[in-house]
Amino acid sequence: MSASTNDEFALYCRGESGNCYKVALMLNLCGLAWHPRFVNFFDDTSKPAFRKEVSDMGELPVLEGRGLVLSQSGVILNYLSETTGHFGGRNDEERREVLRWMLFDNHRFTPSYATLRFMKGIRKIEDNPVTEWLHGQATIAFDVAEQRLGEHPFVAGDAPTIADISMCGYQYYDEASGIDRGRYPNIRSWLERIAALPRWAHPYDLMPRAIPSADRPGPAAQDTWP
Repeated sequence: MSASTNDEFALYCRGESGNCYKVALMLNLCGLAWHPRFVNFFDDTSKPAFRKEVSDMGELPVLEGRGLVLSQSGVILNYLSETTGHFGGRNDEERREVLRWMLFDNHRFTPSYATLRFMKGIRKIEDNPVTEWLHGQATIAFDVAEQRLGEHPFVAGDAPTIADISMCGYQYYDEASGIDRGRYPNIRSWLERIAALPRWAHPYDLMPRAIPSADRPGPAAQDTWP
């Protein structure tokens, strides 16, 4: 994707972030016009100008468009689902189930695994008591998801929802985490089902990253902040 003044949405993001990928994937799956606006996370998000102009929380992702500026991936996914009519629950019971699994993702499934991947796969930190604790917490969360996905094709039931888009955010990255993915065949099959959806794309094919690789260079950062 390239920057365009005709795009309906701009997504402040970086390719390495699974939380940004959740929103990028939702935008793509819904067929919305958007472009990534690259942010050098560790240099820019702590700047007063970023907190004033983009996000008072100093976090990514941030979605801008339709006269709105939204932060927090869960809020953005919910907004896009409500306004497009895609990937939401079909009734109150299903919507509660979607919310239940999105909260599970934000509290249990993503945090430990994403931090573990960052420490081991990106920063190349040796195992230590912190990574060991994170590994234990990630394993517990993966076990819960594995059991659920052995009973249902998608986390909230028989159809993909924003709960799936939220939970898969960090699952397509190749960086090492120390988690034995071979232990989770149901999770693997679930990820294959999501990847089979029309307009699915890998995170590094949707968003620029700080250090592209030769095997998957990804889109150029044609629009950056500031």
